[in-house]
Amino acid sequence: MSELKSLSKEAVPAALEKAERYRLLNEPAEAESICLDVLKTDPENQQAIVTLLLAVSDRFSKGYSVSDTQARELLLRLKGDYERVYYAGILAERRAKAKLAQGTPGSFHYAHDGFREAMSCFEKAEALRPPGNDDALLRWNTCARLIARNKLVAREEERIEPPLE
Repeated sequence: MSELKSLSKEAVPAALEKAERYRLLNEPAEAESICLDVLKTDPENQQAIVTLLLAVSDRFSKGYSVSDTQARELLLRLKGDYERVYYAGILAERRAKAKLAQGTPGSFHYAHDGFREAMSCFEKAEALRPPGNDDALLRWNTCARLIARNKLVAREEERIEPPLE
């Protein structure tokens, strides 16, 4: 592979805008590449870490094999407790949505469990949120509605008919 070119510090804000635009255009690989360039120049840039984390999780629903390891490493690089737990919830919610979209019987249980995991993270984030920030509450409500709308239940909540005697 050719040696990658380095981004200048002055170009970071414009590069992050481009990365967000690529995410919105549903092109997560392009956004990911830009974020990696930003992080090479500014390793602690929180906006780049969040955008990269979201770009990685954008690919969950596309059927790409995305490593949980990369996502967990990015979560650990976030500086705030609220941010770490909130984005852990986002990751769990997106994985659950991807499982739900698979539409296979077993995937519904995984989706339920993923939504419940996300809701747990959002409850923790809600307790840590800055004043006026109800993002975690909004995400919790979305997960609850998806569980109800799709009639998702945990495996142990399934009604198992007793054998006929």
